[in-house]
Amino acid sequence: MVAPGPRQDPSRPHSRAHRGQGRARATGPVVLPTAGREEPAPDMPTGRSWNEAERDMWASLWATPQATQWDASYAPVVAVYVQVVCQSIGGRATAGLAQEVRHLADHLGLSPAGLRTLGWEVERHDDESTHEDQDAPASVTDMAARRARLIA
Repeated sequence: MVAPGPRQDPSRPHSRAHRGQGRARATGPVVLPTAGREEPAPDMPTGRSWNEAERDMWASLWATPQATQWDASYAPVVAVYVQVVCQSIGGRATAGLAQEVRHLADHLGLSPAGLRTLGWEVERHDDESTHEDQDAPASVTDMAARRARLIA
């Protein structure tokens, strides 16, 4: 016989009696606008000199759809990401730097896994010019005729 867990005790703050209360219900993913962030990027953190490639990457990251969910408090994390990525690209990559880039990309929502973990989804636009006619019948290949052509 399996013994039951602790009893629910509303007088205790961490009791199972309070489980599920006060939590936000999941309503689906947060849809990020494809156009990205419209506000200007915050200033880069001081304390070091930033080269042109790092400045360009900073500006492009703050224009992404993910940046719509960041506020000024993300600036140090984005700065570390920029610095580590540029070091990796510059040939100073180590296993530790590669791991740090992966973790930061996930935390910032810059990877597919990070988007999924954060519950974000980039807005999708159905472009009619890229879709085939949905009403057109699908073509069927006669496999016997094709096999005969290949063997002959």
